[in-house]
Amino acid sequence: MADIDLRLLPLEAVRRELDTQSRSRLADAVPRWAASGAMALTGNAGGPPETAPAVIAPRVDALASGVADAAGAIGRRVELDGLALLGERAAIAGLTRQGSVSVGGAARMVASADGWLALNLARPEDTASVPALVGSAIDPNNWASVAEAVAARPSVELIETATLLGLPLAAVPTTLRSAPIAPWQLLHVASQRSPRRRHPLVIDLTSLWAGPLAGSLVAAAGARVIKVEGGYRPDGTRAGPRDFFDLLNLGKEMVALDFGNREDRARLRGLLESADLVLEGSRPRVMDALGIDPRELAEIGVSWISITGHGRNGAAANRVAFGDDAAVAGGLFVAGAPPRFVADAVADPIAGLAAALVALTLLAGEHCAVVDVPLSRAAAWARGNETLPQVAVEQCRDDQSDHVSWIVDDDLRSVVRSPRHRTPIARAAPLGANTAEVLALL
Repeated sequence: MADIDLRLLPLEAVRRELDTQSRSRLADAVPRWAASGAMALTGNAGGPPETAPAVIAPRVDALASGVADAAGAIGRRVELDGLALLGERAAIAGLTRQGSVSVGGAARMVASADGWLALNLARPEDTASVPALVGSAIDPNNWASVAEAVAARPSVELIETATLLGLPLAAVPTTLRSAPIAPWQLLHVASQRSPRRRHPLVIDLTSLWAGPLAGSLVAAAGARVIKVEGGYRPDGTRAGPRDFFDLLNLGKEMVALDFGNREDRARLRGLLESADLVLEGSRPRVMDALGIDPRELAEIGVSWISITGHGRNGAAANRVAFGDDAAVAGGLFVAGAPPRFVADAVADPIAGLAAALVALTLLAGEHCAVVDVPLSRAAAWARGNETLPQVAVEQCRDDQSDHVSWIVDDDLRSVVRSPRHRTPIARAAPLGANTAEVLALL
């Protein structure tokens, strides 16, 4: 590990700078949280928004500052409001806080025989797997029946079964472990230096939120980003609000391949070997099935960043996770009975910012590496080890507009802002729009 730290000194320096910045900004945590748009998404429906996770505000701010600086090192600075990103999807889709139900509505806190769980039925196949999870022929669309069946089983058994089923499920920690020192984990550093191009080439194999956000920030910095999707299974975000997909994918070239086709798998390998960096967001066994080894690619000059649920290594390597349940697993939730979710799939944008920072740092450096950015680890890092005193929140009515606002009752009396979003300046390209021209360059 000493060799790794020495070779990748820029990434270690970034970690130390993140820690320094987040500590220096801690005094402004509650006002920044109130202004973020994410606080408005945290708490029970109809009740006051929660100040409890305000401690994440300085850490997210530090990530955004780090991305801006690192982007300037490879091309142009990317100025952004990192905290506003936490509420961007909700702002576009018109979603609001629901307490123990996630903002998006797919995840819920349910009680097992020995603790609370975050069960996320984000995909049709997740809902279909619920009877197998509980070992009972229940109606998986009836949450009362689901809760009753879950309550009869211990958490460990349910999580083991969910892992086998590929179902996103996380236990609410009863005791929080010490937060990791960084939202990423360094897995491998190449043995030799790699020359850098003036305009780096990045292959984006990710989908949904965290990975595409990272790819969009790298593209905004000036890198050439090629998004590769399965022609028969494209990025699921294409089916959601158009503005959200465009914000995450504008400026990327779009390639569609059939990963079940031998020729297309060879084309995929050719693309990966020609890149400076790969962003990838699947479970390790997916790359194993394609015969792709990130460490081998690092040794020929291609850095690799995995955005996983719970890490590439260990017993949890093949657990499925999404932003809401992964955040809970990392200890980012509001305590209670039931516990409550923090913002909207909050582990996703935090991990996306972290992955962008790692990518930009590697692209500006001289060594290739394999780095893992697990959603649950990013959430645990953002939670940190600091605690803040509980701050009162009260309603305030504007007599002129008859508008009710929430006020954080501290020295600054901060207004809790609603979520907001950026406006895409153009539309992202259609699925596979650039396949022919990109493959012609191989």
